[in-house]
Amino acid sequence: MLSSSLPIALTNTVISHPPKTTTTNHASSSHYHYSRFQSHLFPSQPLTVNKPRTMAAVPSIPNIPAHENEPEAELIPEMMPKHVAVIMDGNRRWAKMRGLPTSEGHVACMKSLKRVVKLCLTSGIKVLTAFAFSTENWVRSKEEVEFLFNVFERILSSEAEAITREGIKLSVIGDMSKLPKSLQRMITIVKESTKNNSRFQLIMAINYGGKFDIVEACKSIAKKVQNDTIDLEDINESIIEKELETEFSNPDLLIRTDFGKDEFEEALTSFQQRQRRYGRRH
Repeated sequence: MLSSSLPIALTNTVISHPPKTTTTNHASSSHYHYSRFQSHLFPSQPLTVNKPRTMAAVPSIPNIPAHENEPEAELIPEMMPKHVAVIMDGNRRWAKMRGLPTSEGHVACMKSLKRVVKLCLTSGIKVLTAFAFSTENWVRSKEEVEFLFNVFERILSSEAEAITREGIKLSVIGDMSKLPKSLQRMITIVKESTKNNSRFQLIMAINYGGKFDIVEACKSIAKKVQNDTIDLEDINESIIEKELETEFSNPDLLIRTDFGKDEFEEALTSFQQRQRRYGRRH
């Protein structure tokens, strides 16, 4: 599953378990009722969904209190990973465990991402890749997909000024051509306004799939061979890597979980312990 979604080299992968919570039964308020529960964000099989009549309006994403932006764990700055990747996983599970609508899980995930970005800024991490929407996610209902895209657009719109002010450079990987035009415009605006920022890079993977990326890279290389730009014998790993959308530096740490502040810091602590154990330094 991961290999088809992430054609990138990974040295450290953390898969955290969801936190235990007390479940409150609010099933009647749920926007979605699932006939089969899928425990991850990128399902490998179609998910049967009984569609709701209407989709709830996208709620606002609350600001994160300043004191929550500071890491609480005893982390060593010199041993921080330079590039962290997170799979925004478990939104449905998070909502179900709390008896909430699925839409609340998606909003909570965006809030967690916002908090993690701020933790990266204060911790010295230079690059964060967030896998937010896979090419496989199109199997979901039209209403849920539209809701997710509305959440993405609202986040970019509301946070555009802060992203620029904090020196964050936004990059987006994935096939943007299939996204709503309004979301495409918002992505373009924020990318353009932050292209010269260098403090921190946020890479959003939206409508991204590893197989799609590899196919597109092969097409590009084949075209260059056809046009005599390169010779067939010149094709190597380096050329292929340059054609992939994931041409950024490979992640040092991958976190696959329904993550929050505590889980993120736990993953960083685990990463540093392994680095000390094997004598590696960044």
